[in-house]
Amino acid sequence: MTPDQMTRSADRVATLRTLMTAKNLHGFVIPRADEHQSEYVPPYAERLAWLTGFTGSAGMAIVLVDRAAIFTDGRYMIQIGNQIDSSVFEVRHIINEPLSGWLREALNAGCSLAYDPWLHTEEGVKKLRTACEAVGAALVPVDENLVDRIWEDQPPRPIGAIEPHPIEFSGEASADKRTRIARLLVDDGIDAAVLTLSDSIAWLLNIRGSDVPRTPSPLSFAILYADATVDLFAAPSKLNDSVKVHFGDSVAVAAPEAFAPTVSSLTGRTVLADPANVADRIFQLLTDAGAVINRQADPCQLPKACKNEVELMGAREAHLRDGVALTRFLAWLAREASKGKIDEIGAADRLEQFRRESDLLRDLSFDTISGAGPNGAIVHYRVTPETNRKLETGSLYLVDSGGQYPDGTTDVTRTIAIGPPTAEMQQHFTLVLKGHIALGSAYFPVGTTGSQVDVLARRALWEKGLDYDHGTGHGVGSYLGVHEGPQRISKTPDSVALKPGMIVSNEPGYYRTGKYGIRIENLVAVREVEIEGAEKLMLGFETLTLAPIDRALIDIDLLADPERTWVDDYHAMVRNKIGPLVDVETRMWLDQATAPL
Repeated sequence: MTPDQMTRSADRVATLRTLMTAKNLHGFVIPRADEHQSEYVPPYAERLAWLTGFTGSAGMAIVLVDRAAIFTDGRYMIQIGNQIDSSVFEVRHIINEPLSGWLREALNAGCSLAYDPWLHTEEGVKKLRTACEAVGAALVPVDENLVDRIWEDQPPRPIGAIEPHPIEFSGEASADKRTRIARLLVDDGIDAAVLTLSDSIAWLLNIRGSDVPRTPSPLSFAILYADATVDLFAAPSKLNDSVKVHFGDSVAVAAPEAFAPTVSSLTGRTVLADPANVADRIFQLLTDAGAVINRQADPCQLPKACKNEVELMGAREAHLRDGVALTRFLAWLAREASKGKIDEIGAADRLEQFRRESDLLRDLSFDTISGAGPNGAIVHYRVTPETNRKLETGSLYLVDSGGQYPDGTTDVTRTIAIGPPTAEMQQHFTLVLKGHIALGSAYFPVGTTGSQVDVLARRALWEKGLDYDHGTGHGVGSYLGVHEGPQRISKTPDSVALKPGMIVSNEPGYYRTGKYGIRIENLVAVREVEIEGAEKLMLGFETLTLAPIDRALIDIDLLADPERTWVDDYHAMVRNKIGPLVDVETRMWLDQATAPL
């Protein structure tokens, strides 16, 4: 953080404290969130970044009159230390040093801690309230966000156009989806479901948009009724005639300002709302209206995660297209990196150029993580002109990138040796590779959760006393969010079973602070597998990602024979599928890059 940035952050916190004092409040909570609980939020909702300087995708700050703290997870601990003013904010690891503990330490009896109820889920508010009540403090909602009051040049809310997502990509008509989900509501005696997750609404209505950076889902609210009709709340300027025709008579559209009054009109109705994803303000409105609240998971999330065969075929096509671009990039990097002229920004730009040459790329699926040397050890590193490094001989380069195509979303990480790697680099890389292979080749019974298979990716690292401080896998949407729920692969206990059709990432890693980062990521689809003599229905993974793994970083002696076979088989698949689609020079490099171990 530059001195100017430090001064700006300190001044903004001081201004916020003045406003808090004027309102007789002792603190205010600032999450990185919008009203839809999006992971990637539009510019107007980047309140945490504006106030603190921290730009990670997960975090929360609490500003009290006499102290302040900012919380994030292990992915961002290095980054946050570089971006915030430590004289203003205490930095806490949100898992190891929970927010509740800090509140019990920092708050006094009689204090009032304020929050914006549109930016916190009901579950999140319960945790905050419990921590406040433990010390005799009060958690109070405010009608207007205090940061918005002091953010003079706050960007406007986005009004990106909504477009239909055709059935050739979705594989199921919106009317059929609405009928299917409405039947679930009827079975549970539910009259309506409040939907606020933008990807749920986009999936249900077969629409896409451009409100959120790198994520083609329009920001909107919706209410699905038991008769399969929907009230959609979105700016009218987002809709053209083709979308209105696409909706037909079963989807009524109103302005976002009509959402809260409509929720308040559900008096006496049984209404489903997800306490883990729906804003606390909605629960307040439903309670005040006398609605019967049915608290259960968003009914669109699990069906959305289980891709149909059309979506899976689209994912395969998108990954083939993406693999061509990535392979061309890796071949280019192999030719040019030794000249010492490539830097992180240049490499990321060149990779994007290769992707755009397909003419089907709609956008990147996230800002490319292009980390050379020690920057690769920052798990969600984002290169800037100030941090931009050359790809130096003797270092590792980590590139995590993806694309948004109309038939699928991609996400792939490769770690590349720039020049000859050290024996230590090879050892650490191979330990990560062993975990990647163990998970990618695993079979498991129906009902298994991601947390139950996570250990497979970590075992080789654990045996050497090593680990990584992030999840092993996240769900991926179908031309939607590059991170989607409810499935995941993580050490954190999880009750959601892996089901056929789910797409998840397989991305173990290792990070040596100040030296290098290693991550190997493929996307895989959960599929049924046939095992001779099996007594249970078993599942496994189909690998979707097609790109070489750097053979120079593999210590063959650390691999067992089945692991060597896995690498050779994977590389043969990459060579056979990608080879015919690239130029002669790239094909020659690919043949060497995928040669048997």
